[in-house]
Amino acid sequence: MSEKIALITGATGFLGRQVVKVFAFHDWIVKGTGFSRADGVNILKVDLANAAEVEKTLEQVKPQVVVHCAANRFPDKVDADPSGTRALNIEASRALARHCARLGVLLIYISTDYVFAGRPGEAPYEADAATGPTNLYGQTKLDGEEAVLGAFRDAGREGWGVVLRVPVLYGEVEGGRNDESAVNCLMDVVLGKGGKTGEVKMDHWALRYPTNTEDVARVCYDVAVRYLSEADKASLPRVLQFSSEDKYTKYEMCQLFGEIMGVPIDRIVPNTEGNDPNASVQRPYDCHLSTKALKELGIDVSTQDFVGWWRRECRAFRH
Repeated sequence: MSEKIALITGATGFLGRQVVKVFAFHDWIVKGTGFSRADGVNILKVDLANAAEVEKTLEQVKPQVVVHCAANRFPDKVDADPSGTRALNIEASRALARHCARLGVLLIYISTDYVFAGRPGEAPYEADAATGPTNLYGQTKLDGEEAVLGAFRDAGREGWGVVLRVPVLYGEVEGGRNDESAVNCLMDVVLGKGGKTGEVKMDHWALRYPTNTEDVARVCYDVAVRYLSEADKASLPRVLQFSSEDKYTKYEMCQLFGEIMGVPIDRIVPNTEGNDPNASVQRPYDCHLSTKALKELGIDVSTQDFVGWWRRECRAFRH
């Protein structure tokens, strides 16, 4: 490959920004797709729901790899807009995969640990374990996986499309917007920002494995290099999984943030009751992902230390 080109969907988003950075660091030409924050130069304005726009972009950019980060990824927002979510998470992914398959472009589809039921005692889940989403978000991402892999299978290009499942993410946000992450936003709760000064019930039931966006981006790059270098792509796994081994409930993360910032969290009350049976979004208990498939490919699955990253981010080096 003389000229290495990557196209990142959702390039202005929480994960997409880091994926752009890692490919650029390795001297790839990187183009991204966006919409409201597109600059028309490095971030191209593309409506992913418009198959013709997607096809035109692929033919103009001529990437070797597309990393598909764009998605509606917040479970509550998914429930509020099910049709829009299906259009982006499933149908846009299917159309993108069909075009990539036709053009011989590697596609890495970012998925989620929420494709699993997360019942007590089942985790860690291997990549080929039985799925069973508990909410619409997980179902649309699972349907997106099947749409992407099916498109490459139908085109006779198995192995050119690969799924990468990841858990809840944390990392660098843009403009102090901690609401980009279901982890980072807990810092705002701890600090009482945004009017969150009264008593807050915080989940102390579901187990989560917060993973840094920089680490996920590095793995995306490593997967791209590994798959592009393999002549017999059909011999490679179609589904990969990446996760930190750091394990916390949301309440435990709040405890940690309080300790790092030196503030009490007395008003944050642990809630050990689990899912409210009347809630529209049911969250799994433990969806810990096995990284076995990545290890077997020789890809580094180490991650940044959760506590260490937050101490540096907050400039809090107390022990």
